[in-house]
Amino acid sequence: MIRVKKEGIILCPTKNRFEKKSVLNPAIYQDGDDVHMIYRAIDNNFVSCLGYAKFSGPKKLVQRWKKPFLYPRFNNEKQGIEDPRIVKLNDIFYLTYVIHDGKNAITSYSLGKNIFNLKRGGIISPKIMYREAGKIFSYSKLKDDYYFFESFYQKYGGKNVLIWHKDVFLFPEKINNRYILIHRILPDVQILQFDDFNQLKDKYFWVMYLSNLSKNVIIEGKHGFESRHVGGGAPPIKTKHGWLMIYHGSEESNNRKLYHAGAILTDLKNPKKIIGRLPYPLFSPTEDYEIKGMVNNVVFPTGTAIFKNRLYIYYGAADTYIALASVNIDNLIKELLKYKNK
Repeated sequence: MIRVKKEGIILCPTKNRFEKKSVLNPAIYQDGDDVHMIYRAIDNNFVSCLGYAKFSGPKKLVQRWKKPFLYPRFNNEKQGIEDPRIVKLNDIFYLTYVIHDGKNAITSYSLGKNIFNLKRGGIISPKIMYREAGKIFSYSKLKDDYYFFESFYQKYGGKNVLIWHKDVFLFPEKINNRYILIHRILPDVQILQFDDFNQLKDKYFWVMYLSNLSKNVIIEGKHGFESRHVGGGAPPIKTKHGWLMIYHGSEESNNRKLYHAGAILTDLKNPKKIIGRLPYPLFSPTEDYEIKGMVNNVVFPTGTAIFKNRLYIYYGAADTYIALASVNIDNLIKELLKYKNK
């Protein structure tokens, strides 16, 4: 098995009001030796916003804002802004994040040429209720788990609850002159190609896409550590062997739920095509700070940086801290290539 080093906690909650409860699930943008981190922060009322920190190298903290980077402004954000991811495509930054109104969890985005001056781009989730989605799903060959989550969220949020749409991020370059988006409609990770962001605001576009959803699944839970569901993690890294993606898998028993980190390698020209996939977790909750917290037994990877030949993986630990793990990237790719098409 591949050897992963746990580097420990690198960011904790503070006395600042917006991040007293916890910090977690950061977006990472690497600029040379600098690492920009935009992270989820939760206050004592369990409302989330985004904070900002800067590191020199993978883990030396050199700057941290005492005020939010992005905070809820609209009614559909009143419960918070969560779980950001960031990519730079050409010269534009795209920051995607979940917005929550206490009932619906959907995705919005901001963009701009300056990471500190991003403009809100609006909602890019299907504005489709689960009760409608069930009928649309019937046109695609989908497993029963999709209908389980349809029923689950209608019971949780009511008949008018929208599809929960999370773990959304772009590839850092276009393929065949089209944007490539990774997203999650439970229980799988799907891939979407589009030409213009306005398409993502068109309900008919989503109806057509959802009616063929099974054809767009890129990661489906196959192994024990991802038996409940899988979700997108960090934006993909381009290597000569393929797109390297770190994702998360969840397993559940009567006693507990565990979140693990997984790894997958997909084709450069056709990222739907899996080249290799680890049949075991890349890493799992083993440390006290991962096992006990606001949500126990969670490692939730959302960003990466590369220094020399080491891949640094930034993740939320027990929904309370931001922690760091590292692995030799060449060894990881070699290991993935051992499990071709697994």
